[in-house]
Amino acid sequence: MNQEAPKSTSSKINLEKADIKDVISYLKVDPAKGLTTAQAQERLKKYGPNAIVAKTEPAWKKFLKHFTGPIAYMIEAAAIVSAIIGHWDDFWIILALLLVNAGIEMWQDNKASNALAALKKGLAPQATVLRNGKWQTMVAKDLVPGDIVKIRLGMIVPADLRLIGGQYASIDQAALTGESLPVHKKIGDEAYSGSIVKEGEMTAVVIATDGNTFFGKTAKLVASAGVKSDAQKAMFKIGNFLIVVAVILAVIMVAFRVYRSIAIAHDWGL
Repeated sequence: MNQEAPKSTSSKINLEKADIKDVISYLKVDPAKGLTTAQAQERLKKYGPNAIVAKTEPAWKKFLKHFTGPIAYMIEAAAIVSAIIGHWDDFWIILALLLVNAGIEMWQDNKASNALAALKKGLAPQATVLRNGKWQTMVAKDLVPGDIVKIRLGMIVPADLRLIGGQYASIDQAALTGESLPVHKKIGDEAYSGSIVKEGEMTAVVIATDGNTFFGKTAKLVASAGVKSDAQKAMFKIGNFLIVVAVILAVIMVAFRVYRSIAIAHDWGL
């Protein structure tokens, strides 16, 4: 995964792989002093908070969404027609199928929401940050690219970092990358947001926050679990096409029957 600088800058570098001196220069930060409050506030406005933000909507609205769409409307129309002509068995069967389908989709959406909530619990609540030349503890959501931070034993890595100082650190990132054992890190290596420091102490520069981190991109995939896939979208397009064809054929058939009725009536002199 490549962390690249914003498009607004004059040039791009791979913040994961570039020489650490180039990364620091690119992020315009003094490792001995960190960012100033003014710089941090400006970058916070530009990049947003270092947090996984999920869109929420009322449960009733989510539920009603599962009854919308051309195919759903056709099925609902069939249920209404069944009720009008008194075919109540068909009506209740169609209604039951609609409700069961909506219930299954709600259950899947709820599973994705729970998984996202569990992921968010793995984020660091606080971070040790160098601002205005002084080390201070602050909420991790206020971190911005270019911040100088310190990680040590027992801490959760608060953002995607490049290590710039210290002897070494052993970091458990199994939840993100699948490695069974903690990984030994040295200067120049990357540390992922949400991983846990098992040994050592190092300083680092923030290269990515919120949804641009390795962790954030994983969370986005989980959040999109309820979103329609390309295959589903293709199926809906096919379904919509078939509905249009069916409507056109129905109109043609009705027009033909009407024409036949008029022609027969004319032949009989009615």
